Amino acid sequence: MSEVEAKKKPIHDSIPEPVRSQGADPAYFSVWNMHSYYGESYIIHGISFDVREGEIVALLGRNGAGKTTTLRSIARMDDPQMHSGEIWLDHHPLHDDKSYGAAQNGIALVPEDRRIIAGLTVQENLELSQIEPPVGWSIERIYEHFPRLAERRNQMGTTLSGGEQQMLAVARALARDIKLLLLDEPYEGLAPVIVHEIASIVEGIKKQGITTIIVEQNAVAALKLADRALILDMGKLVYDGTAQEVLDNEDLRHEYLAI
Repeated sequence: MSEVEAKKKPIHDSIPEPVRSQGADPAYFSVWNMHSYYGESYIIHGISFDVREGEIVALLGRNGAGKTTTLRSIARMDDPQMHSGEIWLDHHPLHDDKSYGAAQNGIALVPEDRRIIAGLTVQENLELSQIEPPVGWSIERIYEHFPRLAERRNQMGTTLSGGEQQMLAVARALARDIKLLLLDEPYEGLAPVIVHEIASIVEGIKKQGITTIIVEQNAVAALKLADRALILDMGKLVYDGTAQEVLDNEDLRHEYLAI
């Protein structure tokens, strides 16, 4: 092994990968040997992991590690292209689906830019999410869990504060009947008090039995919320274990998260 390779050797270099035995059922959510590209750029290099039902998993790594690409691949977006691999949710294969099919089968991606629809009120943004089945939480139930949105139901969604827009983006996902919630940078640009409020909302969602994968540059905040952590480095999975171990392991955090 060269000196350069030795320096890049993962601290955790023996990650137990999910093994797909002939005839075996997948976990509640599984990614097996996923390879994804943006054009000719090879971003995700054969990652595999399992997520148990009801878990919150923090997907972490430095900028450019492949975190958002992983979420978008799971959600079966047109870009990136997943060239090979398998994705299973609740024993249902998603790897041949387009984004619409993945959404119909329980995947909800809340992107970093939130994508609140301009020209529509909070209420109308929620109602639009329920035009077609499968319908999830009722709007009344959403307002019970998001009282600030209830207060602003007649306000244009794009005029809400950053934290309120994040709440609306999450609420809009819950308006669908979802099994896996994918959150991409939910704390981006938010004040610490709002970060705490969003974290409380995600904890409340967990109590409802919804499985969540969260990508977040505020790694410490995500780790305090999560049950488990996955760490990517240059498109490869270098850690799969408890969130608490990452919080306790300074060498691991410094090597892959720069914290």
